[in-house]
Amino acid sequence: MALVRWEPFREIDALQRQMNRLFDELIPLTERRSDFSFLPAAELEETPDALLLKIELPGMDAKDLDIQVTADAVSVSGERKSESQSESNGIKRTEFRYGKFQRVIPLPVRIQNTDVKAEYKDGILHLTLPKAEEEKNRVVKVNLG
Repeated sequence: MALVRWEPFREIDALQRQMNRLFDELIPLTERRSDFSFLPAAELEETPDALLLKIELPGMDAKDLDIQVTADAVSVSGERKSESQSESNGIKRTEFRYGKFQRVIPLPVRIQNTDVKAEYKDGILHLTLPKAEEEKNRVVKVNLG
């Protein structure tokens, strides 16, 4: 039996490559773009008549948001501008994220994009997306084998 030299750094390097591949598969390409600073959190709820979408955008002004709605998706983009302060006595450290963002959310059903209602309050964007009439009345027949 031949002796094989153990090289722990080669195994660590292989593990790192596997982890990088895993994260590349988990994060969609549209969300990996480096020219956007952050990706706001979203919550989607379906009711019988509409989809209710909430997007978390703390510290943003409504005038800095661009909301576009198609029958199949919602796109929200904007820019969170940093507050410019000069500090002469010390160092400023921040964990806030500033800059441009874009979030495209595919919708599970078609909506009537001409009747969308929006409200922005306390850093949360609320969108009420009414379902298209053909989606509201959709009945699917199920056959038993």
